[in-house]
Amino acid sequence: MTSAPSVLKPRPALLVLAYLAFISLGLPDAVLGVAWPSLRATFGLPQTGMGAILSTAAVAYFFSGLLAGRLMRALKLGLLLALSTGSVALGLAGYATVPLFALFLLAACFIGFGSGAIDSALNNYAAQNFGPKHMNWLHAAYSVGAALGPALMTALLTRGAGWRSGYAVIGATLGVLAITFLFTRRQWDGPARADGEVDAGHPTGSALDAVRRPRVWLQIATFFFYTGVEVTAGQWSYTVLTESRGLHTSVAGTFVSLYWGALLVGRILSGFIVERLGPVRMLRVCTGLAVVGALLFTLPSVPPVVGLVVLGFALAPIFPGLMSETPRRVGTDVSGHAVGFQVSAATMGVAALPSLAGFIAERWGLALLPPFLVACAGVLAVVHGVLSAVADRTATR
Repeated sequence: MTSAPSVLKPRPALLVLAYLAFISLGLPDAVLGVAWPSLRATFGLPQTGMGAILSTAAVAYFFSGLLAGRLMRALKLGLLLALSTGSVALGLAGYATVPLFALFLLAACFIGFGSGAIDSALNNYAAQNFGPKHMNWLHAAYSVGAALGPALMTALLTRGAGWRSGYAVIGATLGVLAITFLFTRRQWDGPARADGEVDAGHPTGSALDAVRRPRVWLQIATFFFYTGVEVTAGQWSYTVLTESRGLHTSVAGTFVSLYWGALLVGRILSGFIVERLGPVRMLRVCTGLAVVGALLFTLPSVPPVVGLVVLGFALAPIFPGLMSETPRRVGTDVSGHAVGFQVSAATMGVAALPSLAGFIAERWGLALLPPFLVACAGVLAVVHGVLSAVADRTATR
């Protein structure tokens, strides 16, 4: 197994482009909730229609992640980024123009498939070339984009421009990014760091090599439970606070906003300390602290905002930290495949655990959701503990 390369100062031009890419890629991800009432009226859909959109995009995203390693081997990274971003831009253009809901779902396939490939390729490249500090800040940049998207859609709807115009503006932004990737594609395949070493993230091992390594499966499980915990807390806490604990809607909404804000601020702050504390130690601390945050949210004697904010801060560095450690933990020869598998597992976690939480709430009541969150956070800490025991024995960072 090859070891991860030492990460020196990255080339400024690529680093700036990477930050712009993460901001741009976050733009469409949280827009649907704002556009949904207008979109539903346009197509005459029931409320369940949103699930059809999300599921279609998620399935395409999942399969894209599985194929990401092969795509990285078949195409050079710059071309892959250009084509994948173009796919997302095309899908968004479809959202803005198609007259039938069936065609809208087809557009969702383009968005999901392109997003999965971009997510895998950019995260793998950043893990091997930018280091844990920039990895945290890159994911903070994604969060900025995810916050700007709904704000843009809201502003356009307020001015009477319509939901299609919002998707058109975001699609045009992604189209510009795709063209930028196309014209800078050779830079992504050339020297990325100050030492002139080339590490474009192309996997030299096969996908079969990757799945034969237990560390890859442990990484997959860790990503599954991480995203499941993050989204379950974010999507269900408002319902728990309003319908189970009787909080006013404005108070509950503020608490949920503080949870997502803690994720963003936590990623910014962790970028300043990760290289001093070390990514391995930070991951161990944060997975344990996530259990504490979930437990605090469960205790009725503790203000719920305390648990949510602690949980948000604890979760913030985990996803970028896991990504940055992937090449060292599983080997650079298969890290491209591993990152793709991890992205797919993260998508499954987003779909599975919040859905299971909904089943539990329907069957046994909302009061069981906070303990369920504690259990999931506990599994996350245990799985990562096993991964760390296997992969981090000789880690000095």
